[in-house]
Amino acid sequence: MAGIRVRDRTEKSKTPKSVNATKEHRMVIPLRKQTADEQGKDEGDPLRYGAIWGDGAARAADARQALRAFLGHAPRTGRTAVPTALAADAELAASELVTNALLHAPGPCGMTLQLSSDELTITVWDSSTEKPTARTADPRRIGGHGMHLVHTVSDRVVVALRETGKRITAHLSLTPSQSTVSLGGMALSG
Repeated sequence: MAGIRVRDRTEKSKTPKSVNATKEHRMVIPLRKQTADEQGKDEGDPLRYGAIWGDGAARAADARQALRAFLGHAPRTGRTAVPTALAADAELAASELVTNALLHAPGPCGMTLQLSSDELTITVWDSSTEKPTARTADPRRIGGHGMHLVHTVSDRVVVALRETGKRITAHLSLTPSQSTVSLGGMALSG
C-alpha cells in the first residue's frame, strides 16, 4: 500500500431477508494524486497526509509505510528532503503511537502527517479518553515503552483529550537545536 491514503468505512445494507449486514469499504487514493489535488500551491503551505482505519484495521507497518511514502514525496513538491536520522525517529514515533491506539483504544483510529518548512508533526487519534503516560525505561519490563520512546525522539508531545477520545501529536523539528544530538536515528536531548 505504498503511497496511498486509506479510508475505511462501514456501510450497513440489507440482505434479501431484510437482516442488517455490515460491509467494509476501503477508499484508496494514490499519494501523488492526493497531494496534487489537496495541497496548496504556495511552497510555504504545509504538506499534509491523512489515513483513517476502521476498528482493528490499523497496523504499525501501515503507519510506517505511509510515513515513508509521505516523506519520499516531499522533495517532489519542491521541499527539502527530511534527514535520514529524523525520518527514522519519525517512523518510530508513528509506529509507537499507532500501536498504542491499537492496544489501548477500541474502535477506529487515524493518523495525520504534516510537513512544514521547520517541523514534521505526526498526529494519531483514537477512541480512548484515557491520557497515556510515559513510563520510565526498564530493560527488564516487556512492553510499556512506547510513550517513553515517542517523547525521546520528539521535540515535544501534545496530548489533547476530547469527548470521543484523544489526539496525540509528536512534533519533530527539522532544524536541530543546539541541545539535540542525533545518534543512531534517535534524538537525545541534553
